[in-house]
Amino acid sequence: MYIHILDAQIVFMVLERFIRYLQFEKRFSPHTVTAYQNDLKQFFTHTAASGQRDLAADEVKLKTELLFENIAAVTYSDIREWIVELMNEETTAKTINRKIASLRTFFKFLMREGIISTNPASKIQAPKVPKRLPVVVEEDKVVNLLQSSDVFDEGFTGVRDKLIIEMLFGTGIRLAEMVGLKETDVDLYAGTVKVLGKRNKQRIVPINNELKLLLIKYLELKKSENFHNNSLTLIVTNKGADGYPKMIYLVVQKYLSYISTQDKKSPHVLRHTFATSLLNNGADLNSIKELLGHANLSATQIYTHNSVERLKSIYKLAHPKA
Repeated sequence: MYIHILDAQIVFMVLERFIRYLQFEKRFSPHTVTAYQNDLKQFFTHTAASGQRDLAADEVKLKTELLFENIAAVTYSDIREWIVELMNEETTAKTINRKIASLRTFFKFLMREGIISTNPASKIQAPKVPKRLPVVVEEDKVVNLLQSSDVFDEGFTGVRDKLIIEMLFGTGIRLAEMVGLKETDVDLYAGTVKVLGKRNKQRIVPINNELKLLLIKYLELKKSENFHNNSLTLIVTNKGADGYPKMIYLVVQKYLSYISTQDKKSPHVLRHTFATSLLNNGADLNSIKELLGHANLSATQIYTHNSVERLKSIYKLAHPKA
C-alpha cells in the first residue's frame, strides 16, 4: 500500500529527508546535492507545464506544487518526454545522464520510504557519452613556467599563485579539494597533504621537495601579512579571506595562457597533466588511481588513451614505414 496524494507538509518533509539522505548516507558533495535539487525542480516544473506552455509563471509554480503532492502519478512517459526535450535543446549527454541519475535516486528513495511501489525512472535509457581524451599541457612547459624567475613575483600574491599551479600540477588534486584544504592538512615533516575527496573520502598525497619549500615560504608570508580574519584555510585571497573556486580558476587560466593557446585552461587540465605525466614516466595505473582518488580503475584508464596517441605520434615520426 502506498500513498498517491500527500499534503504539502508531508511533501516538504519527504524532500528534506531526501536531501539528508544524499548528504549523510550517499555522502554526496554539496555541489552534487544542489545539482540533484535543481534537476528535480526542473523536471517537476517541466511536467507541470507540459502541453500548456502559455501558462503564467505562478500557474506553473502551483501545478508543480500539486504534482509534487501527487508523486505517484509520475510515469515513465513523463520522464522520457522530458529527456527528449533536453536532447532537442542540445543538452549534453553527460548532463542528461546526471539528471536521469537524480530522478532514479529520488524515486528509489521514495520506494524505500513506502511512498511509491515502482520506480518510473528505472527503465530510462541513458544516452551514450562520447569519450573525450583528457586535455593536457606539455609537462615541460609547466615545469619551465614554474622554474621561470620572471613570471611570479616574490610578494604574497605571486607566491600564492605559484603555489596554486605547483600544487595542482604536483599533486593532481581537484579544484574543490584545493579550496577545502586547511593548513593542518599539510604535513611538512612527512612531506604529505591530507585531501578530502568526493563522498568525504580522505587520501594522503605526497608532495615533492620544491612544493614543500614553496609551502614553507607561502605560510611564512601568509603569517606576516597579519590578515584580519587569520583564516586557517590554506589558500586565501589577497585580503586573507578563504579562497574560492572562481579565484583559483582565474589564477590557473592566467598562467596557463603564458604557455598554451588551447581553449581549455582550467585546474582540471593540470590534474590531467599530472596523471598523464605519471603514466608516461612509468607509474602503474593502480598507483595513479589512488593518488587521484578515483573510486574505480575505469576512471583512470582514460589516461592510457593519451599515452597510445603519444606512441602513435612517435611512431609516425620515427619509423621509416610510417
